[in-house]
Formats: sequence, structure tokens, C-alpha cells
Amino acid sequence: MRVLLIKTSSLGDVVHALPAVTEACEKIPGLQFDWMVEESFVEIPEWHPGVGRVLPVALRRWRKQPFQALRSSEWRALREHIKAGEYDLVIDAQGLLKSAFLVWLVGSNSVGYDRESIREPLATLFYQQKIKVSKELHAVERIRQLFAGALNYSLTSSTPTYGVKPPVDEVFEPENIQYLVWLHGSTWDSKLWPEAYWIELSQLAVDAGYEVLIPWGDGEERKRAIRVETFVDGVTVLPQMTLGELALVLSRAVGVVGVDGGPAHLAAAVSVPMICLYGATRPLLTGSWGENCHNLQGEAACVPCLKRKCTNLSADGMSQACFTTLQPKQVFQQLMTQISSHNDGDGLRVVR
Repeated sequence: MRVLLIKTSSLGDVVHALPAVTEACEKIPGLQFDWMVEESFVEIPEWHPGVGRVLPVALRRWRKQPFQALRSSEWRALREHIKAGEYDLVIDAQGLLKSAFLVWLVGSNSVGYDRESIREPLATLFYQQKIKVSKELHAVERIRQLFAGALNYSLTSSTPTYGVKPPVDEVFEPENIQYLVWLHGSTWDSKLWPEAYWIELSQLAVDAGYEVLIPWGDGEERKRAIRVETFVDGVTVLPQMTLGELALVLSRAVGVVGVDGGPAHLAAAVSVPMICLYGATRPLLTGSWGENCHNLQGEAACVPCLKRKCTNLSADGMSQACFTTLQPKQVFQQLMTQISSHNDGDGLRVVR
């Protein structure tokens, strides 16, 4: 059986679809997925053995110049790949009009969420089969239920794995060190844990005998990482990395601390012990998911505000009020607890 999965973006959303792919392949022998995904995230489906072809789309780029996109070789190539697919089923796990347009483009038997379960109800007009799934479930569980209804199997009682293996070449590789990784960046200012807290956390980690590695995604994140490195000996700012390179560095870490964002979901996918910090948002529906993740929620009367910029700062004006309840010592203690629960007898985390 050949199925086309449409889950195009964002990074966290793409990662959240992986456990359902793992479970479906375990339930249905011979099942093969192709995956339609935004060009920025093509690497991730390629890491899963249940995924055959990955079909990149560039909806974010194409909608800026739609007529040029329609005349481009990229568009023609996508249509040719779709025609060659001969899919038994198309599953839209995105639930938006833009993904429903891709369903229409494929023209095969299609499945998606029903009107009560979907973010944009008009998208249901493009589905032959519609599955009812509670909106109160975590995104991973929603996709699992969508797949089970679409492919007619019962969910397993155990938690499925993400099932991915990042590539092992072309990566920055620390030599013979026990290291922690800080995932400090986010597109929302309100999700950023205070810089002074990262400095204090780094000092705690170095004093405990760890090296600290800090990746970055843009210029502002790099500047922040360099400032932390300047204050604490034993901190290294990583070079700019692909998703695959970052995933491999994360998979070999002893532990990770991150904020709500795509890189934290990537850490969850490679099953590294992680503490993820939430303030303006809550992890209940879209937070980091997995047995090695522990989500910490900052507390304030305004939580969750779901605002990109905080309007409730601490008394000193340096932090969101909610993050003052997540102090570096508390976070470090929680990280050590999370790491110790995944250690073997010699005190090193077992990488499987």
C-alpha cells in the first residue's frame, strides 16, 4: 500500500507526525509513505525508514510570486512526481486550506480531519473521508488517531517512537567530552528564557564537569550565544548547522535544555534527555513530546498569554514574569534528574 502524507510545516509539526508513521508501518506490513513537506524541512522525513520519496514544496516562497511559481520547473516537477506516485490514499495531517489545495492537486482518495476537528473547516471539502479527533489531545496523539482511522487499525497501548536516525557524516563532533546543549532560540520574544539565566545555567553545568554547546539559527541567536560563551569558560558556540548536523549533535548529548520551538522538538525526536521551558505557551497540545522530555511551565496570572511579546515583565524589567518562576538552579536540578533516569551503571547515558 502506498500513501502520500501531506504535512508541510512547521519544524515542530513535521516532527510530530513521525510517531504516527512509525506506528502505521508497524501495523501494516509493506506500507510505504511518500511525504510532501516544505523545502526547509526535507531532511526530516528522509531520516525515517518508512518514508520512500520526499516531495518538497515551497508554498511559503511560491505564494509570494504565484504566477512565476506556476510557470517554474519546480511546479512541473512536482506535478510529474505526483502523477508517478499512483497513491492508494492521501492523508492531510496539516488541516489547512493550503494543504487541502495539495490534496486537490494529487486527486487521489483523500482523508483528513472532520469539520469539528480541523483548524480550517473549508479544507474538509477536499476530503473523501473525514475523521473526528478531539482538539484537546496533543498534536502527536491527534495525528496517531487520524492515521488509525484512515488506515483502519487500532492504536497500540505503548508509545510509538519517532523512528528517525539522523545522518552521521559532515557534523561537528566534540572529542571525548560529556556535553550539554542549550536550545535558546525562538521566533517569539516571549518564549526566550532570560540571557542572564543561560549564563548562570552554563556556570552550573561547567562546575558540574560538563562542556556546554550552544547552536544558533540567526544573527541575533549567534550574538546571544557568543555573549554566554564570553561569560563562562567551558561554553562553545557551534558553527551554523543543517538540521541533520544539529540532530546528530543533540543525539550524542548527555542532556538538553530548550525553549518552546522547533529545535526542542528535534531533540525530542532523537530521544535525548531534555528539559523544555514554557512561559507564554503551554505544552499540553503542541509541546515537546516523548518519554525523555520533561516540560517545565512558568507560572503567572497571564499564562498562557500566547503573545509574541511579553507585556508582563518582572520588577527589574529583564524577564517575563512567568520565567522568574523557572530559575537556573531549579532547571539544572531537573535536568540532572532527567539525565540520571536514563543512565546506565557507569553514569553515562546509553545511546541507542
